[in-house]
Amino acid sequence: MKFIIRLLVILAILALLGFGGYKAQGWLAERNKPRFKTAKVETGDLRISVNASGEVNPVLKVKVGSFVSGPILKLHVDYNTEVKAGDPLADIDPRIYDANVARDEAALLTRKADVLRVQAELQRAINDEKRSIALKSENPEFISQAEMDQYRFSRQALEAQVQVAEAGVRQAEANLENSKANVGYTKITSPVDGVVIDRKIDPGQTLAAQFQTPELFVIAPQMREKMHIQASVDEADIGLIKQAEATKQPVFFSVDAYPDVVFKDATIEQIRIAPTVAQNVVTYPVIVATPNPDLKLLPGMTANLTFQVSELKDILKIPNEALRFNPEKIHVRESDQKYLELAIAQDPKDDVATSSLEPPVDDSVAAAKAAMRRIVWVQETAVEAADMAQKKKEEDAKKAGKPAPAAIAAPVPATDPVTGLPLMSGKLRAIEIFIGDSDYRFTQVTSGDLKDGDIVVTGIKPPEAP
Repeated sequence: MKFIIRLLVILAILALLGFGGYKAQGWLAERNKPRFKTAKVETGDLRISVNASGEVNPVLKVKVGSFVSGPILKLHVDYNTEVKAGDPLADIDPRIYDANVARDEAALLTRKADVLRVQAELQRAINDEKRSIALKSENPEFISQAEMDQYRFSRQALEAQVQVAEAGVRQAEANLENSKANVGYTKITSPVDGVVIDRKIDPGQTLAAQFQTPELFVIAPQMREKMHIQASVDEADIGLIKQAEATKQPVFFSVDAYPDVVFKDATIEQIRIAPTVAQNVVTYPVIVATPNPDLKLLPGMTANLTFQVSELKDILKIPNEALRFNPEKIHVRESDQKYLELAIAQDPKDDVATSSLEPPVDDSVAAAKAAMRRIVWVQETAVEAADMAQKKKEEDAKKAGKPAPAAIAAPVPATDPVTGLPLMSGKLRAIEIFIGDSDYRFTQVTSGDLKDGDIVVTGIKPPEAP
């Protein structure tokens, strides 16, 4: 009797241990089951864009210099002063130029007096010549031919002297105009409407303009109306920028001074055919125009630009993380593991390792089009797993020449009775799609077996702490 009791106790202990081990095995299996990160395929808008950076500058920088030399007598403007065309900027000491004007005025008066003197002598010579002609007509013997020639040539010489004196007057007038112009140049005025963005002189400073025109001010006109941003765009994106220019797409940008402000009124004004090559990287300058009514944009600011190339409306789009996810073989159901092997066979690294030659251009274009075909992964439901298991049994039985096995009597539940969510098998199923344009978050799905609301796998979550 005692033996039987001991045997029953031992059997009970063994049963408890077996049940505990079974439960522990199930708990470990559930704990080690992969937990996938997922995202939803949705219908919405997609904006295709190109990002670049550039420097804000005025449309034009007018450098104001000095034509004459001398000390700076007075400054009328400073940095950031808004000026109109003709407004005074600075005065140069005009004393030596005023003295030159007085000298040239006196010289002009002298030249004019000389003209009057020569004209008087000419008139006397004309009168002498007329009297000699009258005497010659009365009696040819009263005056010789030599005396007649003397009167005539004296008159012609004085006529020439009148022309010389008149030319001297014009020369004196020109000298006077030059001196007056130099006096005018001592008043430095603004040639345009704008803002003084740089001042390079101080009161009392002496200018020397004999050899090179000194630069006094830099004025930026129309800073409120328009500013330019010169962006450097990579050669790979310049085709998209041309497309954006042709379709008059908007340009958005921000500056570090106003990180919460997005400027939306910019447009592409010019794509310059002037490449810049730096370390084998080719870029092209793209000029973006933007209004600046509040003068928020200052010369030299760095702008971060987004060129909108196109905007797709109401398209099916998938998160980019789903396209980059590549699962391990143990997480993929057996019938879809061929897609993993296909991806390995098409790995571009293998081509680089086996050949250093570039493919033909047409093959490269074909490969680029083929790259639009992608594989994404979704979790297999319990119902799909049961159907696949039944099909595999039927195929194995057919190969072995046996009758098809009976279907499972109790159907596999599709959803969890507690949460109402679909029951998953823990394996991944491959879906082939073709993609189109992409931005930094989503990619357009042009064709495939995905639809709005489908859940795709984007990664594997780290195991939870025990």
